[in-house]
Amino acid sequence: MPRPYWKGYLKLSLVTCPVAMSPATSDSEKVRFHTLNRETGNRVVSQYVDSVTGKPVKDENEAKGYARGENDYVILTDDDLDSVALDTVKTIDIDKFVPAESIEWVYLEKPHYLMPDDPVGHEAFAVIRDAMASDKVVGVSKLVIGRRERAVVLEPRGEGIVLWTLRFGDEVRPEESYFEGIDEEADPELIPLVQQLIKQKTSRWSSDMVSDPIQESLLKIIAEKKKALKPAKKAAKGKPDATQGSNVVNIMDALKKSVAAELKLSKAR
Repeated sequence: MPRPYWKGYLKLSLVTCPVAMSPATSDSEKVRFHTLNRETGNRVVSQYVDSVTGKPVKDENEAKGYARGENDYVILTDDDLDSVALDTVKTIDIDKFVPAESIEWVYLEKPHYLMPDDPVGHEAFAVIRDAMASDKVVGVSKLVIGRRERAVVLEPRGEGIVLWTLRFGDEVRPEESYFEGIDEEADPELIPLVQQLIKQKTSRWSSDMVSDPIQESLLKIIAEKKKALKPAKKAAKGKPDATQGSNVVNIMDALKKSVAAELKLSKAR
C-alpha cells in the first residue's frame, strides 16, 4: 500500500481517533515523457528567470506575489502563509451531517481513502463509520490541503471511509444556463426502440470499459525500444516513515458526554 498522503485526526464531538488518508485514484501508471536534448540525449531542465533582467532566480529569492496592478505585486513570505494555518491542517472535525443523496455530483471533486492510523482508534473509527451508514448520511467537514481550506464530505464505504474534496461554490456552473434551450419532447413511439437498443448493450460494469488504448500502444512501442537498451539501475528504497502514536478518548464515555452536551444545547435553544 502506498504511503499515506496525509495523517491527522478524525473528530466527532469528544470522540477522536488517529487516521491516515491516501488518494483513491492514481495517475502514476500513465506514460510520461521527459524533454531531452536530441543531440546529447541529456534531459532539459527548467528554471525560473527574471522577466526583466533575464537572469536565473535562486531558490531562496523566490516569493509568492499577489497582483494588484500591472507589474505591481504584494509579496507574501512563507511566514505570512504559515500565519494563516488553521486547526483543519491536522484535524477533520465533523460538524454537520446531510443525507447521502443530497450532495449534487458536480460538487464532488477528488476521492481519498480514510482509514485508522493506530489500532487504539479502530473502535472509534468503526462507530463513526457504522453510525453514518445506518442513518444513510455523510459527514461534512473541512480540511487544509495545499494551503487552502477545502470543504470535504465523509462517506462510509465498506470497512473504511471515502473522503471527497468538494469544489468551491464559485467553481460550479449552473446547469440551467446550458440546458434551458433544450425544449424538444421525445417521440413516444421511438422510446421503446431505444430501450431495446439499451437492453441489448447493457452489461455489468467493468474497469476494462475505461482502459486507454493509446497508452497501451505507447507501452508496446516503449517495450520494443527497451529491448535494445541496457537495463536501468534500480534506485535504492528509502525507509518508511514511523507511524505516529496518540491518546484516544474512551469511546463510550465520549459518546455519552457528546450526546448529553448536544441535548443540553438543543434545550437551551
